[in-house]
Amino acid sequence: MILLVGAGGQLGRELSGCLGVLGPLERWTSREVDLADPGLAGVISRMEFPGLRAVVNAAAYTAVDRAESEEGRAYRVNAEAPRLLSALAARHGAPFVHYSTDYVYDGAKDGPYVEGDGTAPLNAYGRTKLAGDRLAAEANPRHLIFRTSWVYSQTGACFPRTVYGLARSRESLDMDRTQRGAPTSTELLAAATLAVLRGVLAGGNAPWGLYHLTAAGEATWLDFARLVTSRALELGLPLRLRPEAIRPRDEPDPARPARRPLNSILSTARIREAFGITLPDWRYHAERFAEGLGIQAGLGIRPGQP
Repeated sequence: MILLVGAGGQLGRELSGCLGVLGPLERWTSREVDLADPGLAGVISRMEFPGLRAVVNAAAYTAVDRAESEEGRAYRVNAEAPRLLSALAARHGAPFVHYSTDYVYDGAKDGPYVEGDGTAPLNAYGRTKLAGDRLAAEANPRHLIFRTSWVYSQTGACFPRTVYGLARSRESLDMDRTQRGAPTSTELLAAATLAVLRGVLAGGNAPWGLYHLTAAGEATWLDFARLVTSRALELGLPLRLRPEAIRPRDEPDPARPARRPLNSILSTARIREAFGITLPDWRYHAERFAEGLGIQAGLGIRPGQP
């Protein structure tokens, strides 16, 4: 049995659709188990987990700005809960899979970050996620921590869906071009997780530890917004906003309480070498996102349609 925690979130829903091929899947959403509960250790201790083969934690407190005023709650979800879940997996001799963030870095480095680089979070969210990485690793030597960036999905609130909503009603938009990252879809994260976990559970000699896992290439938020808008227009979606009307803004949004790293580019050389995973350029899944909008709008679009 594989325990999937955070099954109701964006990444969790994607994982729910693919991890079942590995065997029985136990799904926890926030309705079943509240990871912010101070009594979580007792809740877990009263449960039975027969035949537990892996624990995959896709849950997180991701309200970056709100975490500035709710750091205690964010810590319980992002740090204490992963420790308990990793320890649970260890008691059963099972691996623990967890997802981290580019926000553990300060973004001051010129080139891509590698796994051995020093960390220096700029905000409460980053601090709590970094604490979770360390506690989870200490609780179970058989851990896989995937540090990713700029995550979005076909469902739920995310950056490209916000842009799409604005593009339907506005004719101009200002977008930040100071931050650099690799927009990474939950589809990519789930596919990579499945590939790695399949090998691990088949008895492969897994090199445990921390890995960067993002799409290839890099973009600014301006690039991301323009690509999604451009592809949506090509597919015939009724947008008022044109890509050229998305104007560059040369400073981060001053209204946000939490500081963001300017450089969120993560080197993925280690995961490619360890597991032989091919990571597509970020544009591939960004275009698939726009195609998904067309499917939802009933335009008869098929994924990958030119």
